[in-house]
Amino acid sequence: MSDYQHEDAGYAATTEPGKPRRKAWKIGLIVALCAVVGAGGIGAVAVVPWAQAKVDAVPDGGTGSSAAVAAKPVELGVSPVDGAVQVNPVAPAAVKAVNGKLKAVSLVDNKTGAAAAGSLSADGTSWTAAGPLAFDTSYTYTLTVLDGANRESTKTQTFSTVPAANEADATSYVRDGGNVGAGQPVELTFSEPVLNKAAVENAIKITSSSGQVGAFRWFGDKIVRYRPENFWTAKSVVTVDLKLLGVDFGNGMIGNFNKTITMNVGDKKVLVADAANHVSNLYVNDVLVRTMPVTMGDTRFPSAAGFLVMMEKEKEAVFKADSIGLQPGDPAYYGTLNVSNAIRITTGGEYVHQALPAAYGNVGNSNVSHGCVGLLPDDANWVFDNMTTGDLVQVINSERGPTEADDGFGDWNIPWAQYASRG
Repeated sequence: MSDYQHEDAGYAATTEPGKPRRKAWKIGLIVALCAVVGAGGIGAVAVVPWAQAKVDAVPDGGTGSSAAVAAKPVELGVSPVDGAVQVNPVAPAAVKAVNGKLKAVSLVDNKTGAAAAGSLSADGTSWTAAGPLAFDTSYTYTLTVLDGANRESTKTQTFSTVPAANEADATSYVRDGGNVGAGQPVELTFSEPVLNKAAVENAIKITSSSGQVGAFRWFGDKIVRYRPENFWTAKSVVTVDLKLLGVDFGNGMIGNFNKTITMNVGDKKVLVADAANHVSNLYVNDVLVRTMPVTMGDTRFPSAAGFLVMMEKEKEAVFKADSIGLQPGDPAYYGTLNVSNAIRITTGGEYVHQALPAAYGNVGNSNVSHGCVGLLPDDANWVFDNMTTGDLVQVINSERGPTEADDGFGDWNIPWAQYASRG
């Protein structure tokens, strides 16, 4: 059987292909505030890690006025600090002057020469960058200041932001604007392991037009899913607002994007397949619309019980026995088969599909499949045309228990209290 491949979110991972990862360094992000300096102190500017650096006044050659001689040296608070590396691009870039004013501030990309947008305060004592900086970039500040006697001084300093090797991104199983069934959980796959899971969850806001509230559940350190207590309400819209730019994933990895993704939920469709009685009933919004005979997993390969979610559709699929561990010589070995109207329901290889001609006589009478739900041609074609990704299959009266939660989307087989508590 073909390997499962999920859709991405329509936005590409930005880490350079094949670029070796370095050990994460400590991010150059200091969150302390400086103490107030004199009456016009610096401490009023929130969350900016100021560096205290005096800029000496330009000498006046001994001919200056007494006011000029008495002028105090300008003190500067500059963020990021001089020589900082691994700076988070969303960390505040700002300058504050005490005992003087800022005449001009430039913050320039050392590679391109482009200047970052920013603005001076009305009183000339502070400058703030207009927005986030770029990843993997070296910057130079050039600061021109005036002291209390209007004497001019210039200072430069440099820093660099998080390199490409420490950028982190994610893809979504469902493309933005995709149409899905009521059973489709939100799934995000991250390019790097997420150690600060709470920080990442806090940066993701998921809402539904139906008002349903859900919970996150992690599958390892790279995959997180989100589902409500009950299936999504028919005809609702689920919005996933990702604010991951600058979020610390842990181990020095920093999120590099913001994006909004929507899922359009269709009707609630559930195909209930009865393994003991060899029949299936399709319900749309809880109303029975079609009854169809089936053949399901035999005693060696019973069908997974519980709820399964349709994952991908192939009008013509190729099934390979070795993909489920069968080898030549095994009585169940079937080599390579071409199968019509195939809809995957587990990553392990179970499908709803059109039964092979040799099994037509078993449909509605006995179970002969390797775990799949087999249908007669007309029924298989109808199901393929009328069901889609995120629609549900419920297997009942099977000798086997539910599939693992990560074998496809087995999320709905986890009791809600356990799912929400991550137990």
